[in-house]
Amino acid sequence: MRVVDVLLPWLAGTLMLAALGLIFVVVPSEAQMGMVQRIFYVHVPCAWAAYAGFVLVAGASVAYLATGRPAADRLAVAAAEVGVLFCSLVLVTGPIWARPIWGVWWTWDPRLTMTVILWAIYAGYLLLRSFGGEEDAVARWAAVLGIVGVLVIPVIRVSVRLLHGIHPAVLTTREGSSGLADPTMRLTLAVSSAAVLALALWLVRSRVRLAALGASASRLRRELEAREGATA
Repeated sequence: MRVVDVLLPWLAGTLMLAALGLIFVVVPSEAQMGMVQRIFYVHVPCAWAAYAGFVLVAGASVAYLATGRPAADRLAVAAAEVGVLFCSLVLVTGPIWARPIWGVWWTWDPRLTMTVILWAIYAGYLLLRSFGGEEDAVARWAAVLGIVGVLVIPVIRVSVRLLHGIHPAVLTTREGSSGLADPTMRLTLAVSSAAVLALALWLVRSRVRLAALGASASRLRRELEAREGATA
C-alpha cells in the first residue's frame, strides 16, 4: 500500500470535520434563503466530484482504447462508480434545497434535466459493465459511452445562462458578479470542495485496488482450474 493510500482517508476526514465546522458554526446564513442555503456547501462540491469522476472515466477510456491496458479499464470503471455516487447525491440534495425555495421538489429545469441525463448515461455504463460480461468488446463499447457521456458536462455548465432556466448561477451571477459576496462563504466552499474531492479520490483509488485484487484472484483461479484439468 502506498503512502498516499494511508494519508488520503486522514486528509479527507480532517477536511470533512473542518468543513462541517465551517458550515454549521462559522459561515453566515444567506440573506434570502436562510439556513437551507447551507446545503449548497454539500451540493456543489458533490457536483464537482461527479464531474471530475466522469472526466476521469473519459480520460481512462481513451487510454484503454489506445493501449488496451486493463489498468486503464479498471480506473474507468472505478471512476464511473464514484461519479455516479456523487451525481446521485447531487440529485438528492438538490430537491432538498429546492423544496423550501421553489415550492416544489423537482422541476424540469434545463440544468436539472441534463444532470439526470448525465447520471443515466453513466448508470447505463455501469449496467453494461455489470451485465455485459467480461468480453473485450463490451469494455470497448463501454469506453466509447464513457467518452461520449462527458460531453454533457459543458452543456450543464452553460445551461443556466443559455437556456434561461430557474436554477441559480451561484458562483457567478447572470450579471457577471460573484454570487458569494462574503469571504467566509468562499472559504467554506473551498474547504468543502477539497474534502469531497479528497474523499472521491480515496474511493477511486480503493476501488481500483480492489478491482486489481479481484483480477489477480480470477487469474489464479483460472490457472488452478487449468492445472486441475491437465492432471485429470
